[in-house]
Amino acid sequence: MADYEYDLITLGAGSGGVRASRLAGGYGAKVAVCEEDRVGGTCVLRGCIPKKLLIFGAHYADHMEDAVNYGWTIGGAHHDWQTLIRNKNSELDRLNGIYLNILKDNNVYLKQGRAVVIDDHTVEVGGERLTTENILIAVGGWPNLPSIPGIEHAITSNEALELPILPKKVVIVGGGYIAVEFAGIFSGFGSSVTEIIRGEEVLRGFDNDIRKSLSEEMRKRDIKILAKTEVTEIKKSGQNLLVTLNSGSVMETDCIMYATGRAANTKGLGLEKAGVELKKDGSIVVDKCNRTSRSNIYAVGDVTDRIQLTPVAIQEGHALADMLFNKNKQFVDYSNVPSAVFSTPPIAVVGLTEEEAKEQFEYIDVYESNFKPLVHTISGRDERTFMKLVVDSKTDVVLGCHMMGIDAPEIIQGIAIAIKCGAKKGQFDATTGIHPSSAEEFVTMRSKRSN
Repeated sequence: MADYEYDLITLGAGSGGVRASRLAGGYGAKVAVCEEDRVGGTCVLRGCIPKKLLIFGAHYADHMEDAVNYGWTIGGAHHDWQTLIRNKNSELDRLNGIYLNILKDNNVYLKQGRAVVIDDHTVEVGGERLTTENILIAVGGWPNLPSIPGIEHAITSNEALELPILPKKVVIVGGGYIAVEFAGIFSGFGSSVTEIIRGEEVLRGFDNDIRKSLSEEMRKRDIKILAKTEVTEIKKSGQNLLVTLNSGSVMETDCIMYATGRAANTKGLGLEKAGVELKKDGSIVVDKCNRTSRSNIYAVGDVTDRIQLTPVAIQEGHALADMLFNKNKQFVDYSNVPSAVFSTPPIAVVGLTEEEAKEQFEYIDVYESNFKPLVHTISGRDERTFMKLVVDSKTDVVLGCHMMGIDAPEIIQGIAIAIKCGAKKGQFDATTGIHPSSAEEFVTMRSKRSN
């Protein structure tokens, strides 16, 4: 057996890479992690956590406005953007420290710098060459920017989380979850927001009723959605930007943010030279064991472009460490993976959309509920909650569950367990509701939607 310095070298210290590395180290393997940035990855440093903190901050504007009809008098309230950014960064520092300790406590060596794969068993980082039995690529993704004139004036979600001053006018290009989430953030803090999308509705790939419902709620908040529209040029004009659209019209804005997708962060890693098969978009081809085209090189997380969710990357990293170092071969189940969009209001889903179910099943039943949540019967806010169940008519199995409204992610997390277990509509009906709650609607839907 060859004598290598390490049992595992991981490229990337994000959620998937850290989970695999620290478990491997805990199982007794000698492990090193190579990271060019701080430990924590997209989720902790540039994604889920800082974004959710900004969303929490934006929601306080609603809370204070809604409190008036509940008898509260709130005078003199104002928001200081710099305070929020400073406190958000302090929390990220704390989390970075926790991740560093996790690696240290599991005897994982941290190598600072962007690593390059030299061959099947060699990695170079910071001018140092290291040998290893196994290599794990977990470098995640990076925002995509189109090649149009003036694109250098645009920002991505990375920079949006670090803006020193809150812009008064924001143009957001894209209709995915990052775009609608930041539209809600900026609007909540008082910015004038315009969202530009190429399609007819936001959130392509989600259930159509959910997409339409969210668009309606966003427009109620004065977020302008320009459908079937593209940006052709961006120009600097003093302190502002001039954005030219494919219609020929020109918009003036303080800031333009692109959220038009993310690409695997594989450039410059030496993967092609090492014989690792990549897709056209740069993402890594893997099998169900997370193995690449090279038998001892593996990949997990967004870099594989399967399901770009932090919990999925963590599951993949866990499965890999167990397989390599704990004699426990297991596979990640990619069916019925729940997900949430922290838009305003939020969305959460699990299972098939109505459109997907119609393609896969002969007959389906659809149950839905659209109502004003109890809190807003007094607050006066014109915001609706929409809920939907998609059911296989023949077996009564619930195929999909979709919700837009207050607490949707918290509610759907519990529903996802039932869907994963193959629950039937009859079992939903037999479950006692918690009253008064929005969640109880999922067990009181009795009338099928007429098609």
